[in-house]
Amino acid sequence: MVQTAIPFNHDGPSPMTKTTFQNKLKQLQRQHEQLVQRRNRPQKNGNGIFDRYEFPVLTAEHTPWFWRYDLNPATNPHLMTRLGINCVFNVGAMEWNGNIVLMARTEGWDRKSFFAVAESKTGVDGFRFWDYPVRMPELEDKETNLYDMRLVRHEDGWIYGLFCAERHDDSKPGDLSAAIARCGIARTKDLVKWERLPDLKTDSLHQRNCVLHPEFVKSKHAFYTRPMADFAATGSGDGIGWGLCDDIENAVIGKEEIIDPRFYHTIKEGKNGLGPAPIKTKKGWLHLAHGVRNTAAGMRYVLYLFLCDLNNPTKVIKAPGGYFMAPEGEERVGDVSNVVFANGWVARTNGDVFIYYGSSDTRTQVATTTVEKLLDYAANTPEDGLRSKVCVEQRCRLIENNLRRGTARRTQALNNCNP
Repeated sequence: MVQTAIPFNHDGPSPMTKTTFQNKLKQLQRQHEQLVQRRNRPQKNGNGIFDRYEFPVLTAEHTPWFWRYDLNPATNPHLMTRLGINCVFNVGAMEWNGNIVLMARTEGWDRKSFFAVAESKTGVDGFRFWDYPVRMPELEDKETNLYDMRLVRHEDGWIYGLFCAERHDDSKPGDLSAAIARCGIARTKDLVKWERLPDLKTDSLHQRNCVLHPEFVKSKHAFYTRPMADFAATGSGDGIGWGLCDDIENAVIGKEEIIDPRFYHTIKEGKNGLGPAPIKTKKGWLHLAHGVRNTAAGMRYVLYLFLCDLNNPTKVIKAPGGYFMAPEGEERVGDVSNVVFANGWVARTNGDVFIYYGSSDTRTQVATTTVEKLLDYAANTPEDGLRSKVCVEQRCRLIENNLRRGTARRTQALNNCNP
């Protein structure tokens, strides 16, 4: 059989034949299907609080091949990547028609982020992207980058997306890294068509990691905020804030109250911000947040939990000390190493909880647990003692209580803790 060569109009390597092109395309499709259909299992030897899984649930390779390749042999005779995907991370999450959908921050080779929906029946594997990414309306052409959407199904009947809307800081024309972060707001009924609302307005120059409370408070929409005086630097904000607005179609917060402040020499010394919207439980509003501290190797991001009063969402009633989750193993390696970041989780009616977190700004991981376990963790984990002496006393009490139930090394341990 005679193979027809694809036209090639300039000097260089010979183009593929039509058969070779089709074979390579089939191989690309087959590899993608193997990745999407790969089963995911919990890792062994968990910590009792949650279970990590063997594989990420979303990576750059999970995006459809027809997003990345021009499949026309006449215009792409070598089947080259035309619009590459760098990473997929920091997802919003919610239940959708019995499945779980993730609103993924998808970053191209050009560094621009956009939103795209991936859906799964199991919540731990089998995620497939919808055919098209989200066409989010633009407020102005200065708006350069959109990312890290929190999805909230509000009791007003809308699904809201809150995200960072970044633009260059024109007050510093010579600094090409100077940026302003604002809280973008959009709403939808179907996750396809979005109505863009004006950005949230507060007294702070920068706002990101903002989250909408899922219920009205005093007949108003309530926001968790993160006021900052600088775009990214640590130490320029007071912590996680709270404020009410009269009209979400023109959201303005006149007064912000800090409900979860930063503390010296803790996991949230540098800065902190809320992750997804809180889960409503019988014992209170359960929150997942990120804390940041500086190290010799750069900033380290971890996750932590706290619980707020059911009738007063601004009142923290339980605050376990230390981190809930930190990057481990391959999670520590990526575009921005030593980072875990979460802005999406799903609590199902049976009590199961799926936590979706980005690792090192590169990929999306999943961990599973239950509301019961998270409440146990929140209620019974000691708070941060803030001083080495207090932290040692906490640990010695744990050791003493444990050794009272056994005999091994009991005398030595008690003597060390009770000089």
